Amino acid sequence: MKTVLLIDDDRSFREVLSLWLDEQGWRVLQAEDGELGLKLAFEHQPQLVLCDLLMPRCNGFQFCRELRAHKDRLPNTKIVVTTGSGYATDRLNALEAGADEYLIKPVTPVELAAVLKRIISDKNSMNDDLNAFASQAIPQPTRLKFWGVRGSIPTPGRDTIFYGGNTACVEVRADGQMIVLDAGTGIRPLGVALNEEFRKQPIQLTILLSHTHWDHIQGFPYFLPAYNPKNKITILGYEGAREGLENILSAQMESSYFPISMREMPGHLSIQELKDLNFNIGPVRVQAEFLNHPGICTGYRIFASDGSISYLTDVELFQRMRAQKSSSKDEQNFARQQDERVANFVRGSDILILDAQYDAEEYASHVGWGHSCMEDSVAFAMEAGVKKLFFFHHDPDHNDETISRFVARGRELVREKGSRLIVEAAREGLEVVLEPKPVADLKN
Repeated sequence: MKTVLLIDDDRSFREVLSLWLDEQGWRVLQAEDGELGLKLAFEHQPQLVLCDLLMPRCNGFQFCRELRAHKDRLPNTKIVVTTGSGYATDRLNALEAGADEYLIKPVTPVELAAVLKRIISDKNSMNDDLNAFASQAIPQPTRLKFWGVRGSIPTPGRDTIFYGGNTACVEVRADGQMIVLDAGTGIRPLGVALNEEFRKQPIQLTILLSHTHWDHIQGFPYFLPAYNPKNKITILGYEGAREGLENILSAQMESSYFPISMREMPGHLSIQELKDLNFNIGPVRVQAEFLNHPGICTGYRIFASDGSISYLTDVELFQRMRAQKSSSKDEQNFARQQDERVANFVRGSDILILDAQYDAEEYASHVGWGHSCMEDSVAFAMEAGVKKLFFFHHDPDHNDETISRFVARGRELVREKGSRLIVEAAREGLEVVLEPKPVADLKN
């Protein structure tokens, strides 16, 4: 039998809801304050909690945060905040604290039934991180789509039509999860497409930020799904060099720069600073690795059930950089070790999306800028044994013809080495689907 926990200091409200829930087949537990509610929640692990916002001994915000801090103990519990407060800031704070829904009293049975139908299901009871499309009977292969491929600054114009001029954004769908890599200007057309695809269905996705340089976050204020209160968007990244992740994202939406603040976005936004380099997004395993780039910058490797995708958008490989600056044997050994560390991180990836902003000649005048040359990216991919390489973070001064020449030269280098590496350049609108793999390969 499904269990629901009612936490409210208004006894009459508890009794009315308790009668209705009992008729719907729920086992009902009651608590008159948040402290007792926490105790009952950890003891009975209910599928659902209906929690008042203003109550003694532990208010609703505190309750939500405490419960979500122990998600390993209650991974499938849904929280619906019921309150007399209609303030938008209270609603936003409750959702940020971990609530799944926010209902304003008086709550009618019809209204509550609609909410429960939306958030409680057998799929959700097994894994509350599954997206709406995860319920499809036939497993879908992992696929990615490029929405923004440019570095530094958007470059619209007739000379960038083929590869595109939007800054970094890549969509990955794997094992029922929607993962967005970076929030450059490419996230704006992604948001338009998602709204068209899902229409009235809620959208649940995770944005992984490699770092907070402006070309990787500047599109987020224009991401339409963040303005729909039905949607749940989680933003993950590592703390910036000077400020926390949330402060950095909020700063670009201050009134001097943008008419709507981040706190006014009605979508359910959750911004989390990562501490570990290994974590999960639903059933998808993710690894991170710190890269050689100004500030705090990370690469990600996404392990799906049918393969893996590595995303190293901004990285300056060490060996050529140190060779340009010094001939010290110790420094060269250090450079080789650092490049080997990153190569081991991506080794055997089905897809590697890698910084290739310059060619070798251009790189000579950009040493220490935090980006790699195409020749090194090809050599790195071959050494790491990846299957397919996509040049990424195209220089704003490079037109379509220049990038195509990079691809032709990269393929020539592969042929010279007798490698089977496939070399492409990322371009907006390109969709790539992972090929099915033998079961033995997936275990590696």
